[in-house]
Amino acid sequence: SLAPNPEHEQNGLSVNPRAVCNVCKRLYREPKILPCLHTFCLDCISQLEPFSVSPRCRRDGPVDSQGGQVVEEDRPTVTVFCPDCDSEVDLPPSGPGGLSTDHLALDEVFLETLVTDGPLGCDLCGEGGAKSRCEVCCVNLCEFCCQAHRRQKRTASHSVQCLEELKSCGRLSRPVLCSLHPGQELRLFCQPCDLPVCLECAAMLHRDHRCCSTRDVIDRHGDRIRELVAVRLRPRLEHLRDSLQKVEESQEALQARVEETANEVRAFSRGYASAVEAHCLSLLHRLEELHVQRRNQLHLQRAQLRQAQVDVQGSVEFAERLLTCGSDAEILSVKGVTLRREPAGRVEGYPVVGVINSKTVDLSMCTIEGEDLQKGREDQQANFTLVCRDSAREQITRGGEHVLISIVHRDKKNCKMETTVVDNGDGSYSVSYTPKEAGVYSVWVCVKAQHVKGSPFLLTVKRKLRRHNGTFHCCCFCSSGGSKEARCGCPGTMPGGFKGCGHGHKGHPGKLHWSCCGSTVKQSECLPQSVLAALPPHSHLRTVEL
Repeated sequence: SLAPNPEHEQNGLSVNPRAVCNVCKRLYREPKILPCLHTFCLDCISQLEPFSVSPRCRRDGPVDSQGGQVVEEDRPTVTVFCPDCDSEVDLPPSGPGGLSTDHLALDEVFLETLVTDGPLGCDLCGEGGAKSRCEVCCVNLCEFCCQAHRRQKRTASHSVQCLEELKSCGRLSRPVLCSLHPGQELRLFCQPCDLPVCLECAAMLHRDHRCCSTRDVIDRHGDRIRELVAVRLRPRLEHLRDSLQKVEESQEALQARVEETANEVRAFSRGYASAVEAHCLSLLHRLEELHVQRRNQLHLQRAQLRQAQVDVQGSVEFAERLLTCGSDAEILSVKGVTLRREPAGRVEGYPVVGVINSKTVDLSMCTIEGEDLQKGREDQQANFTLVCRDSAREQITRGGEHVLISIVHRDKKNCKMETTVVDNGDGSYSVSYTPKEAGVYSVWVCVKAQHVKGSPFLLTVKRKLRRHNGTFHCCCFCSSGGSKEARCGCPGTMPGGFKGCGHGHKGHPGKLHWSCCGSTVKQSECLPQSVLAALPPHSHLRTVEL
């Protein structure tokens, strides 16, 4: 949307978008057409920053007053970006002033001025209010000056129209005047120069050229434009509309698929939470059953031990009292009964300390967890975990197993790697190692001097990771605070003397990248300069709005 003119906005009037420049947001002032068919003010085009400047060869210029060809001096070709479509357009050698004037925009500006500005003053006397306008002189006239304008011989043939009629018509048609001869309308067309000219230009600058009336050649040139629109532009427009409709349909389908997937994720989460809750209740129930079972066993053992304690205590008291108070005859008379009672005080077979283990390690069910068992990096610590399981694939809940880990180089038998094994006490064993040399190794994992399933394993150790020494950034312009001397590992460049990359400019990868090597992957290895030199340069990227 175009921002309205502040003066018109204060008056509560809407501004015709076709009369407003899309850069300065004001009514056009000397509107010029770029090669991409977008119109802007001459001053706005002049203020555009050049994208590139290249030398231009000498060429023949326009015809001079004597009919000769003017040779223009060498002038560089200036390329700028169109503020609307972001296309690269070349300016004429003479600068922005050499661009074609948008007379349709001038008509819209004049009509907008008539509609929004209200009463106009006379451009000749400056006193009375303007009632009409001379289409040739492009001046507003009061009633008195209009009569005088028609009486003068030089301006008697000029077309004068009433301002009220101009305001009421939807479109204003103004004559196109010659820029070299003010007041002369472009009524002729020079075919060799392919330019509209006035009578004086045809008599002086183009006297040796074939000039025809614009009415005689408008059909032929108009047909070419109509053919271009009908054959090329309209089919392409329809194709773009179809493509845009397909993209919009794809967006709608994507949104529907996202919502459907979100519902599936929510349903899965609810089901998973329900399953976890059910599993939790099952485990608690099983725990309670084991608790009752083990508690009953302990109660039985305690009762048996207390009974044995009472029996032994009674035997000890009877024997001590017999030895202390009894006579020789009394001791010898009950000796047989006392000695037969002695074995009853033993508690063999009753465990009073320790844990009864009912699970044994099954080597075919033991598992290895962690990717560092298959791959590692030189001088970088790696870890994996050995989980001991029984024949039912359940993890052993105790430690103490004899675990042996041996890592040997496949080609260098004398090259072994030091390992550290930590018993976690829950049936798992954490293994850590630090490779000192790249290559292929064999990893022996043994429990109770026997290999677990899959042992020996194959371990590949790569060279030391080349770390990045730069910044993972969007562009040099942003990360350096606008420094022109900042460089980047990508081949991106910016206009205006900047040596690094910027958003949307030539060579920019279009995404975050490392400043040291240009890699667009954050978790990656830094590429050396020899590898970067062999890579093909990035193609020029254009940013468009989809």
